[in-house]
Amino acid sequence: MAGMQRENGPKLDRARLVAAAFAVIEDKGLDGLSMRNVAARLGVQAPAIYWHISDKAELLGLMAREIYGGAYDSIPRTGSWQQWLIRFGRALRQAFASRRDGARLCALAQPSPQADPARRAERIAAPLVALGLDRRTAVSRQAAVIAYTLGWAMYEANGPMREYLDEMMIFEDSFQAGLAALVDGFARSDAAGGA
Repeated sequence: MAGMQRENGPKLDRARLVAAAFAVIEDKGLDGLSMRNVAARLGVQAPAIYWHISDKAELLGLMAREIYGGAYDSIPRTGSWQQWLIRFGRALRQAFASRRDGARLCALAQPSPQADPARRAERIAAPLVALGLDRRTAVSRQAAVIAYTLGWAMYEANGPMREYLDEMMIFEDSFQAGLAALVDGFARSDAAGGA
Protein backbone atom coordinates (compact mmCIF):
# COMPACT_ATOMS: atom_id res chain seq x y z
CA MET A 1 0.00 0.00 0.00
CA ALA A 2 2.65 2.54 0.98
CA GLY A 3 4.59 1.84 -2.19
CA MET A 4 1.67 3.12 -4.26
CA GLN A 5 1.60 6.53 -2.60
CA ARG A 6 3.88 9.48 -3.13
CA GLU A 7 6.76 9.07 -0.72
CA ASN A 8 6.80 12.72 0.37
CA GLY A 9 3.06 13.36 0.17
CA PRO A 10 0.48 13.21 2.92
CA LYS A 11 -0.96 9.84 3.86
CA LEU A 12 -3.81 8.74 1.63
CA ASP A 13 -7.11 8.23 3.46
CA ARG A 14 -10.84 8.45 2.78
CA ALA A 15 -11.05 12.14 3.69
CA ARG A 16 -8.36 13.01 1.14
CA LEU A 17 -10.06 10.82 -1.48
CA VAL A 18 -13.38 12.57 -0.96
CA ALA A 19 -11.74 16.01 -1.08
CA ALA A 20 -9.92 15.09 -4.29
CA ALA A 21 -13.14 13.75 -5.83
CA PHE A 22 -14.94 17.00 -5.06
CA ALA A 23 -12.04 18.89 -6.65
CA VAL A 24 -12.34 16.75 -9.79
CA ILE A 25 -16.07 17.46 -9.97
CA GLU A 26 -15.44 21.17 -9.51
CA ASP A 27 -13.08 21.07 -12.52
CA LYS A 28 -14.75 18.52 -14.77
CA GLY A 29 -18.31 18.04 -13.47
CA LEU A 30 -19.80 14.79 -12.23
CA ASP A 31 -19.46 13.20 -15.68
CA GLY A 32 -15.70 13.76 -15.43
CA LEU A 33 -15.36 11.95 -12.12
CA SER A 34 -13.32 8.77 -12.51
CA MET A 35 -11.02 6.87 -10.21
CA ARG A 36 -8.18 7.67 -12.61
CA ASN A 37 -8.89 11.42 -12.35
CA VAL A 38 -9.08 11.24 -8.55
CA ALA A 39 -5.78 9.34 -8.45
CA ALA A 40 -4.14 11.88 -10.74
CA ARG A 41 -5.39 14.69 -8.52
CA LEU A 42 -3.75 12.97 -5.53
CA GLY A 43 -0.56 12.12 -7.41
CA VAL A 44 -0.99 8.36 -6.96
CA GLN A 45 -1.76 5.40 -9.19
CA ALA A 46 -5.44 4.40 -9.35
CA PRO A 47 -4.89 1.04 -7.58
CA ALA A 48 -3.81 2.92 -4.42
CA ILE A 49 -7.36 4.22 -4.09
CA TYR A 50 -8.78 0.72 -3.82
CA TRP A 51 -6.99 0.18 -0.50
CA HIS A 52 -9.41 2.74 0.96
CA ILE A 53 -12.66 2.30 -0.99
CA SER A 54 -14.09 -0.57 -2.99
CA ASP A 55 -15.37 1.30 -6.03
CA LYS A 56 -16.76 4.53 -7.46
CA ALA A 57 -20.21 3.82 -5.98
CA GLU A 58 -18.71 3.81 -2.50
CA LEU A 59 -16.89 7.07 -3.26
CA LEU A 60 -20.15 8.70 -4.38
CA GLY A 61 -21.81 7.47 -1.19
CA LEU A 62 -19.07 9.05 0.93
CA MET A 63 -19.39 12.29 -0.99
CA ALA A 64 -23.16 12.36 -0.56
CA ARG A 65 -22.75 11.66 3.14
CA GLU A 66 -20.50 14.71 3.40
CA ILE A 67 -23.07 16.90 1.64
CA TYR A 68 -25.91 15.67 3.84
CA GLY A 69 -23.72 15.87 6.94
CA GLY A 70 -22.99 19.53 6.22
CA ALA A 71 -26.73 20.23 6.09
CA TYR A 72 -27.45 18.40 9.33
CA ASP A 73 -24.57 20.09 11.13
CA SER A 74 -25.69 23.58 10.12
CA ILE A 75 -29.20 23.39 11.62
CA PRO A 76 -29.46 25.48 14.79
CA ARG A 77 -31.48 24.32 17.77
CA THR A 78 -35.21 24.74 17.30
CA GLY A 79 -38.28 24.46 19.46
CA SER A 80 -40.48 22.36 17.17
CA TRP A 81 -40.18 19.60 14.63
CA GLN A 82 -41.87 21.88 12.05
CA GLN A 83 -39.19 24.53 12.50
CA TRP A 84 -36.47 21.86 12.32
CA LEU A 85 -37.82 20.48 9.02
CA ILE A 86 -38.02 23.96 7.49
CA ARG A 87 -34.44 24.70 8.53
CA PHE A 88 -33.33 21.30 7.31
CA GLY A 89 -34.85 21.89 3.87
CA ARG A 90 -33.13 25.27 3.60
CA ALA A 91 -29.80 23.87 4.82
CA LEU A 92 -30.03 20.93 2.44
CA ARG A 93 -30.75 23.16 -0.54
CA GLN A 94 -27.71 25.25 0.39
CA ALA A 95 -25.58 22.12 0.78
CA PHE A 96 -26.61 20.86 -2.67
CA ALA A 97 -25.81 24.25 -4.20
CA SER A 98 -22.44 24.48 -2.45
CA ARG A 99 -20.99 21.73 -4.64
CA ARG A 100 -21.00 21.54 -8.41
CA ASP A 101 -23.48 18.82 -9.37
CA GLY A 102 -24.21 18.30 -5.65
CA ALA A 103 -27.89 17.46 -6.09
CA ARG A 104 -27.23 15.11 -8.98
CA LEU A 105 -24.47 13.38 -7.03
CA CYS A 106 -26.82 12.82 -4.09
CA ALA A 107 -29.55 11.54 -6.40
CA LEU A 108 -27.14 8.92 -7.81
CA ALA A 109 -25.39 7.90 -4.59
CA GLN A 110 -26.15 4.60 -2.93
CA PRO A 111 -26.01 3.86 0.79
CA SER A 112 -23.03 1.95 2.08
CA PRO A 113 -23.72 -1.80 1.94
CA GLN A 114 -22.18 -2.10 5.43
CA ALA A 115 -24.59 0.41 6.94
CA ASP A 116 -27.10 -0.97 9.44
CA PRO A 117 -30.46 0.53 8.38
CA ALA A 118 -31.93 0.48 11.90
CA ARG A 119 -28.92 2.22 13.38
CA ARG A 120 -28.85 4.77 10.57
CA ALA A 121 -32.60 5.45 10.99
CA GLU A 122 -32.09 6.04 14.69
CA ARG A 123 -29.31 8.54 14.02
CA ILE A 124 -31.23 10.32 11.25
CA ALA A 125 -34.39 10.53 13.35
CA ALA A 126 -32.70 11.72 16.55
CA PRO A 127 -33.24 15.49 16.11
CA LEU A 128 -36.96 15.04 15.42
CA VAL A 129 -37.44 12.38 18.07
CA ALA A 130 -36.01 14.89 20.56
CA LEU A 131 -38.76 17.26 19.39
CA GLY A 132 -41.58 14.77 19.93
CA LEU A 133 -41.92 12.62 16.81
CA ASP A 134 -41.58 8.85 16.80
CA ARG A 135 -38.70 7.41 14.78
CA ARG A 136 -40.74 6.14 11.83
CA THR A 137 -42.55 9.47 11.40
CA ALA A 138 -39.30 11.41 11.78
CA VAL A 139 -37.56 9.42 9.04
CA SER A 140 -40.60 9.60 6.75
CA ARG A 141 -40.91 13.36 7.07
CA GLN A 142 -37.22 13.91 6.52
CA ALA A 143 -37.42 11.72 3.42
CA ALA A 144 -40.25 13.88 2.06
CA VAL A 145 -38.27 17.08 2.68
CA ILE A 146 -35.19 15.53 1.07
CA ALA A 147 -37.17 14.46 -2.01
CA TYR A 148 -38.76 17.89 -2.38
CA THR A 149 -35.47 19.73 -1.90
CA LEU A 150 -33.50 17.39 -4.12
CA GLY A 151 -35.98 17.83 -6.95
CA TRP A 152 -35.94 21.57 -6.52
CA ALA A 153 -32.14 21.64 -6.45
CA MET A 154 -32.01 19.62 -9.68
CA TYR A 155 -34.18 22.28 -11.38
CA GLU A 156 -32.03 24.97 -9.85
CA ALA A 157 -28.80 23.42 -11.14
CA ASN A 158 -30.21 23.16 -14.67
CA GLY A 159 -29.34 26.56 -16.15
CA PRO A 160 -31.91 26.59 -18.98
CA MET A 161 -34.71 25.26 -16.75
CA ARG A 162 -33.82 27.75 -14.03
CA GLU A 163 -33.92 30.64 -16.50
CA TYR A 164 -37.25 29.40 -17.86
CA LEU A 165 -38.77 29.12 -14.39
CA ASP A 166 -37.33 32.49 -13.33
CA GLU A 167 -39.48 34.10 -16.03
CA MET A 168 -42.63 32.65 -14.46
CA MET A 169 -42.03 32.94 -10.74
CA ILE A 170 -39.69 34.10 -8.02
CA PHE A 171 -37.62 30.96 -7.58
CA GLU A 172 -36.59 31.53 -3.96
CA ASP A 173 -40.08 32.43 -2.82
CA SER A 174 -41.56 29.39 -4.57
CA PHE A 175 -39.11 27.02 -2.89
CA GLN A 176 -39.86 28.48 0.55
CA ALA A 177 -43.64 28.37 -0.03
CA GLY A 178 -43.51 24.74 -1.19
CA LEU A 179 -41.38 23.69 1.76
CA ALA A 180 -43.71 25.44 4.21
CA ALA A 181 -46.76 23.84 2.57
CA LEU A 182 -45.19 20.39 2.85
CA VAL A 183 -44.39 20.81 6.55
CA ASP A 184 -47.78 22.45 7.27
CA GLY A 185 -49.42 19.46 5.58
CA PHE A 186 -47.75 17.13 8.06
CA ALA A 187 -49.05 19.22 10.96
CA ARG A 188 -52.59 19.26 9.49
CA SER A 189 -52.46 15.50 9.03
CA ASP A 190 -51.45 15.09 12.68
CA ALA A 191 -54.30 17.35 13.81
CA ALA A 192 -56.76 15.31 11.74
CA GLY A 193 -55.56 12.11 13.40
CA GLY A 194 -53.29 10.76 10.64
CA ALA A 195 -49.53 10.31 10.97
